Amino acid sequence: MRIILASASPRRRELLSQIVNNFEVIPARGEERVNLSLFPEDIVKSLAEAKCDEVFSAHPDALVIGCDTIVVYGGKILGKPRDAAQAEETLKMLSGHTHYVLTGVCVRFGDKKLVRYERTEVRFNRLSDEFIKDYVLGGSPLDKAGSYGIQDEGVVREYFGSFTNVVGMPVGLVKKMMEEVL
Repeated sequence: MRIILASASPRRRELLSQIVNNFEVIPARGEERVNLSLFPEDIVKSLAEAKCDEVFSAHPDALVIGCDTIVVYGGKILGKPRDAAQAEETLKMLSGHTHYVLTGVCVRFGDKKLVRYERTEVRFNRLSDEFIKDYVLGGSPLDKAGSYGIQDEGVVREYFGSFTNVVGMPVGLVKKMMEEVL
């Protein structure tokens, strides 16, 4: 069976390889349209579904997986930073506080389609201005929702829920959804 990951994320590729030996990577190319009147859970589900549907329409013989991850803090949705200054601003805001990471997942095969999400609570360490500057200069935060990687040392104090969800793909949920559509 042909399996396609509808994402260019190297982290998602690595995570999917934990449960699937052979798969293709065909990123969705469409523009992400966000309806901000929706709850964050519904936003990530709709973004993941749009990515999955776009790739599935071109490859209807395959099992397609689409994902989207956002960070939610104080009612604000934090995606990837547009530049280093925004990354620093985001990290200062999250420093010493708790936020949530939501990843929407859509799995589609044949006439079956599942759309769900995973939520993980994350508590940040208190980050000094110097730490933030050095961290942003290192480049890691620039392509990640919330401007950080949970796997990066010194950022996260603790989390409750799925570690892989915060990385960008809740492996347990994806595996379960794949089993359900087959």
